[in-house]
Amino acid sequence: MAERAGVRAVLLAGGEGRRMGPLGTGRLKPLVPYGGVCRLIDFSLANARASGLGEVLLLSQYEERRLMDDLHQVWNRDTGFRVHFGPYDDAYRAAEGGLPRELPERTWPAERGTADALIRKAGHVFGGGREQVLVLHADHVYRFDYGPLVAEHRASGAALTIAYQRIERRWVHLFGMVRFDGAGRLTEFVEKPAEPTSDLVFAAFCVFDAAVLHRYLEKLDGTDWQHDISRDVIPAMLAGGEDIRGHRVVGHWADIGTVERYHRAHLMLAAAGPRAGLPVERMPRTVRPEVDRGWVADSPGVVASLVPADLVNEGRVEHSVLFPGVTVGADARVRRSVLLPGATVRPGQVIESAVVLENGHVQRVEDPAAVTEGTRT
Repeated sequence: MAERAGVRAVLLAGGEGRRMGPLGTGRLKPLVPYGGVCRLIDFSLANARASGLGEVLLLSQYEERRLMDDLHQVWNRDTGFRVHFGPYDDAYRAAEGGLPRELPERTWPAERGTADALIRKAGHVFGGGREQVLVLHADHVYRFDYGPLVAEHRASGAALTIAYQRIERRWVHLFGMVRFDGAGRLTEFVEKPAEPTSDLVFAAFCVFDAAVLHRYLEKLDGTDWQHDISRDVIPAMLAGGEDIRGHRVVGHWADIGTVERYHRAHLMLAAAGPRAGLPVERMPRTVRPEVDRGWVADSPGVVASLVPADLVNEGRVEHSVLFPGVTVGADARVRRSVLLPGATVRPGQVIESAVVLENGHVQRVEDPAAVTEGTRT
């Protein structure tokens, strides 16, 4: 990305995954496996690397050490790209290829929201002469080149440029609704509106003028606010008359906020196979990358499913997505389901419309025929 100089990319990854039910229990939401090949957080990191950004600053809130250890081992092996860990980064750099035994003692308050994370680590966000701050989230499934977004933002001179997408209006209430005037300036931003008046939604990544963002964060800090970019910062900037523009996202984009959306997104992937809007081949491969995967349309024991080369299958698998290390026992049946790495289906067991965890726990999910809400292909 020719325009990367002066841009600080930050990745907000603070979720506990409470709405994911057992799928999120004991697991950081950003590390929830996805698509048979990766984890949710890997999409934003892969996008940043492909966009020519050499570094992304992690702003995490929940079990930071666990998340940083994982990302350091998976992503910081690439000499052309790395995840920066803010006040902990020196310790990880000193550990070289390993993990630090100890981390510096925390001397700053715990962040209470996405915007609060930017304040508490402001020195790492705004230092070094940064002119723009590119804000990313860790639970969205999409591939996107951030270069044109940053270039358009710079050319317009706007205070903020937000990515947006058009979806079916019946699903807008789940997202941040946006409206623009004829000149492309933001005129309305409503988080999860009860009665949507637009079919455009905030795609949850955006680029700020660094000085403007810093000013609004300082203005909000200490007030009665929700410490959130969508609920506080963007509305405050809009009310303050700032020039906010939109950049349309074309192609597949999905917000994986609940286990129902997680399951439905995989059903759509299985239904489309290699013709999916975001095919498996374009997803980052971070979960057992050495294992080949492939779509099987119709063969003995497997119908229209994504299966790994190491699958042990003595049953029948239909319209499902399987991660590496899965075993399906004799006479078992798996249909319209997601099987996580190492999951085992017992002989004779019937799995229908479910997510099977690594320990064999079966999380059943409502399986309506409707297309996944908030997913565009």
